[in-house]
Amino acid sequence: MKDEKIVGSFQLMKSLNKSLILNTIRTHGSISRSDIAKETKLTPPTVTNIVNELLEEGLVKEWQTGSSSGGRKPILLKINSSNFYVFGIDISPREIRFAITDLNAQTLLYKTITMKEEMTSSRLFQMIAKQLYIMMDEACIELKKFVGIGIGIHGRIDADEGSSGFAPQLQHRNVPLKKELEKEFRLPVKIENDVRAMAIGENWFGSGVGISNLVCIKISHGVGAGFILNKKLFHGTNGLAGEIGHMFIESSGLKCSCGNDGCLEALVGSEGIKQRTLNKISLGYKTKLIERTNGMIENVNGQLIYEAALEGDLLAKDILEETGRYLGIAIMNIIHLFNPERIIIGGGLAKAKNFILTPIQEVVEQRALTEQAKKTEIVLSKLGDQATVIGAVALVLNEMFSVQYESVS
Repeated sequence: MKDEKIVGSFQLMKSLNKSLILNTIRTHGSISRSDIAKETKLTPPTVTNIVNELLEEGLVKEWQTGSSSGGRKPILLKINSSNFYVFGIDISPREIRFAITDLNAQTLLYKTITMKEEMTSSRLFQMIAKQLYIMMDEACIELKKFVGIGIGIHGRIDADEGSSGFAPQLQHRNVPLKKELEKEFRLPVKIENDVRAMAIGENWFGSGVGISNLVCIKISHGVGAGFILNKKLFHGTNGLAGEIGHMFIESSGLKCSCGNDGCLEALVGSEGIKQRTLNKISLGYKTKLIERTNGMIENVNGQLIYEAALEGDLLAKDILEETGRYLGIAIMNIIHLFNPERIIIGGGLAKAKNFILTPIQEVVEQRALTEQAKKTEIVLSKLGDQATVIGAVALVLNEMFSVQYESVS
């Protein structure tokens, strides 16, 4: 796709210096022209010329005057965040989340659509395109005001090609979403695995702001991780990095969807938690879950287990605490492999923080090799259910403002 066919503010990102100045303004919040020159090592005339372009294009605005030790007070510049917008999309096995945000990832419009039937690649594209047009109309925002479309999607992703390599729970292979959406909307599209998008979102706007080395773990139907190492998103040689759901945890564990026994996902994913609960009930454990499901215990799910635990149900509490211990083993291994400054836990299981965090921390404190490793920060996602959709927005903003998340392997 040729650049001249792309509308929106990405047409404006023609020079490295322009992106450098934009990112300098963004990271400082507000800054004068003279301070931009000092920070970037660009000459004052170069800064003045580029800032004038950015002002004319509406990406930057003059905000207020700054302090001065003498002479004329400088005028501070600020990103005109409410003048341009981003589409963020989170495609999970059962639903698609859509958001329109400004350049600060402040959400203007947010929608969730449940997928009630098997979604072919063609129908997936049609659904997404239709919803984006509907949301533009509802928000009363013209297409030319959008800078791009970001997508976080479950499964293996070819981030360079912008296609879904394989999404097992979606039954998709080689879905060319980037190509099709760029053709339809004439906007740049960035696509990434959902957990890697979450990691970038948390690093830009959530629990990982200012952290150079972090790991995000998402526990829901599946289990995955996103690694940011030295401010760079880590994909691995073949894009397999982060598949911690298939980390071996227990030799006598449940069979995983990959065919192996004892994988982390088989133990702490939603189906794994359900199966462990059913196994204990079959052994005669007493629980309120039988009453909560009207005796149809096969309908038990994570939400019901969590609610029962809040009411003091011993079996439900034991299941969640055991889940925390399994996660603790995985996190301890991650700490020894990558030595991150912070680990962020998100996904549906994060809501059970009162039951899982203490067991996780206990395992790490008991088994980690050094005192520093034992004290590795383990926190919850600040972005919650919107972590991936905001991460999808951050994919676009990262392309616009900087190049810090280039892939390393």
